[in-house]
Amino acid sequence: MPDPVKLIIDTDPGIDDAMAIFHAAAAPDIDLLGLTSIFGNVTTAKATRNALRLVEAAGLHCPVARGAERPLVLPPFPPSAKVHGEEGFGDIPAEEPTGRAVGESAAAFLVRMARNHAGELVVCPIGPLTNIAEALRLDPDFARNVKRIVIMGGSLEDGGNITPYAEANIYHDPHAADEVFASGAPITLVGLDVTHQILCPAEDFAGIAADAPRLGGMLQEMSRFYLRFYESVGKFGGCSLHDPAAVIACAHPELFTTRPVPLCVVCEGAAIGATVADESGTRLPVEVCMGVQAEAVKQVFRDTLALLP
Repeated sequence: MPDPVKLIIDTDPGIDDAMAIFHAAAAPDIDLLGLTSIFGNVTTAKATRNALRLVEAAGLHCPVARGAERPLVLPPFPPSAKVHGEEGFGDIPAEEPTGRAVGESAAAFLVRMARNHAGELVVCPIGPLTNIAEALRLDPDFARNVKRIVIMGGSLEDGGNITPYAEANIYHDPHAADEVFASGAPITLVGLDVTHQILCPAEDFAGIAADAPRLGGMLQEMSRFYLRFYESVGKFGGCSLHDPAAVIACAHPELFTTRPVPLCVVCEGAAIGATVADESGTRLPVEVCMGVQAEAVKQVFRDTLALLP
């Protein structure tokens, strides 16, 4: 069996972030080295608190580093309370963790860990890409030190989910995303082209809770709010496994088919946040996921969560 993937998740928890982090916590093929927090679904302060809550609930001993408070250029956006609830976990109330974030910033933590695990570290951003852009600014070698950056965000052909053009994570800091795509780092994009194909209905969450009553039950409780949001926008087949799909792609790339495309991000106008093919000829291709074995990804997700304590 190959060595587990050395992974850091950059996260704005968030209901599907919680699903992704619990998957990584239980997965035997993932060595979760840390979490970095970012704004998006909630504020950075709440994202940091929620990341610490998830780490403690899962019995993990991995560090959490607090990230950027706002986009690189744009003014801050209001959090996605209608999707994830005021505190990020649906109807579950706020609760203070016992632990605290580490003393260094998310960008400094990412740079240090990439240097310490050069050629081995996979970074999986499942929120806006501000921390990743700041890590690249802090150390240009970050792009060469990471083994891969596996991003949940964007789409090539499937349009957006926050505007007709833009996926939310890219939309919430398009300038950062454009810097990341221009960096030359090895990147895989797990976007709406594939995540919209992977749906989890209420029955799946009931099964997850039956397999792992404590933490699976926590996910089921969160999922009720998330599924209600999906139904409110006319989607009754279940919620998309956006963030878990990206984490699963880190360890199971064989379940996805990709197309190499140099990418840039529209940074102004009505289409701001759109991920489009770059025509300059100066950028390296991004491996954009365009196909997915959806049922196999769901099975990996279910089987792994069943291992939770």
